[in-house]
Amino acid sequence: MTLEEIAATLIGLFGAEVVQNIAPGSWQIETSAFRLLVLLSEDNTWLRVLLPIMPLQEAEPFLTQFLEANFDDTQETRYAVYDGVVWGVFQHNSGTLTSADFASAIARLKSLYQAGVNDVFNQLIETRIRQIVQAAKQQGQSLQATMQNLDRFYAEGLLGEIDQNAAAREEVLTAWRSQLEKLWDEQY
Repeated sequence: MTLEEIAATLIGLFGAEVVQNIAPGSWQIETSAFRLLVLLSEDNTWLRVLLPIMPLQEAEPFLTQFLEANFDDTQETRYAVYDGVVWGVFQHNSGTLTSADFASAIARLKSLYQAGVNDVFNQLIETRIRQIVQAAKQQGQSLQATMQNLDRFYAEGLLGEIDQNAAAREEVLTAWRSQLEKLWDEQY
């Protein structure tokens, strides 16, 4: 892609009013929701698109899940860490990049941004539930006995919020039951 094609694609995606050419080969797209940077290398052979996702401090408990997402879920984009921030990043040789692939990568970065920590948090929760299922099965517990233990943990305040009312507790336990039932029959 040439400089002109990159600029035209960005304007087509975001509108001329938000696409800023901040330096030769560098663009910034600032919307009310996010700030996207598009940077060409000095020799114009590599294009990098960057989108800050969240502060590293907020993401640290989920770094393993972010890296696992890089392996399985992020497609042509990647999560990266730089200067205390988790970024969504796309890099490609500018000579072989097409406008369609460029637009697709930007859409994927926006998707990573919108998901924030939600997807990796859900992945972490599923991993933990699998661990609970595996431990319960190793102890010879049934699904019903495992649910009774979780119910007792909530009743005793070992799980859940201190000021959680009965309706909220029941909602959480229903979610637990659903997840446990979904994962119970898997082989461990």
